[in-house]
Amino acid sequence: MTGTDHETLHTIRVGVLGLFVAGGIGTAVELLLVGHVEDFRQWIPLLLIGASLIALGWRALMPGRSSLRFFRALMLLFIASGCVGLLLHYRANVEFEREVSPALSGVRFFFKAIRGAAPPSLAPAGMCGLGALGWLYTFRHPELGRAHRMDATHTTGAVR
Repeated sequence: MTGTDHETLHTIRVGVLGLFVAGGIGTAVELLLVGHVEDFRQWIPLLLIGASLIALGWRALMPGRSSLRFFRALMLLFIASGCVGLLLHYRANVEFEREVSPALSGVRFFFKAIRGAAPPSLAPAGMCGLGALGWLYTFRHPELGRAHRMDATHTTGAVR
């Protein structure tokens, strides 16, 4: 890989990380503005976003494998929390729709519940997206590479 390729990958990695930070902060602000703080389950996305920003601060102060692995683990939690949130939001809308429209069933009932706005059924998918974006930042990151292996040019002088 040439120096230009490394510079390009670094620029893309920094851009992806910038999108993650902007998306995380935006999501946190939105959750706070809509009062997504009624019980512990509602605090989980906020806590994960806060933990990710702390992890990125750790990476800025002490770059290395440990901080990168911690951040990567948080991204899996982002994705898991988004999936659980989708289920919880959908279930809440199902309960609401059963009360409002008890005669409705089947596909019509599903679409009525999935389009529910209180809570928005698909909003937690944003956590999945943020988790995927953060994971992309860590994908094949040089600090996660295996122990440095010398290639043939370093050991024999031969060109590969």
